[in-house]
Amino acid sequence: MDIQPLHESDGSFNFAEGELLLIDKPLDWTSFDAVNKIKSLLRNKYKKQIKVGHAGTLDPRATGLLIICTGKKTKLLAGLQGMDKVYTGEIELGATTPTYDTESEIDERFGIEHITPELIEQTLPKFKGFLEQYPPAHSAVWVDGKRAYELARKGKEVEMKPRSIRIFYVEVIDYSAPILRFEAKVSKGTYIRSLAYDLGKALNSGGYLKTLRRTKIGEYSVADALTLEQFEFMVKHS
Repeated sequence: MDIQPLHESDGSFNFAEGELLLIDKPLDWTSFDAVNKIKSLLRNKYKKQIKVGHAGTLDPRATGLLIICTGKKTKLLAGLQGMDKVYTGEIELGATTPTYDTESEIDERFGIEHITPELIEQTLPKFKGFLEQYPPAHSAVWVDGKRAYELARKGKEVEMKPRSIRIFYVEVIDYSAPILRFEAKVSKGTYIRSLAYDLGKALNSGGYLKTLRRTKIGEYSVADALTLEQFEFMVKHS
């Protein structure tokens, strides 16, 4: 089946038959929000329900690439979900939050005076290769028939089990204390929030994810993605 994304098409498209969309998800939108927005736009345009799904969630506090398929191309989603992903972002060292990101308030602070660029470079090799990673308690992982975040938000103790993941690389773009800017390429199932937390711990401090942007999924790039506003304009004027 042809998996040419919409931006590479000749300008003609058929959402009912099936299209592969590259969408740049905005901050504070869930992946489900983006899918619902596209469903609504297509329903209003074609006066019928068109099947829409995404190839892997992106946290509300993250921005960047979502692959969304419509119509018959939703059959491709399972294969697309398995592709490696590239992220850029910022980790704030010296503090932690319950959600490992900015969705919750800082709950503990640590010293960072001992953290140097050299120490960071010496520590990063621990986060390369095939690893066992614990997902955040505030995540969509299923625990006893419920989403982990549902239990965590109720104050219940959530026992998370480690997952086998692969981190191809984590590179420092810049370190200006306490902010570490990075790029990472990871396998399916990797939580960058957990990477931020674990890196802070490995540095004998704390860490949480301050910003995150997904730039690539496989060979698909956010540079080729449409914003939801651009997609809405295209649908309404086609």
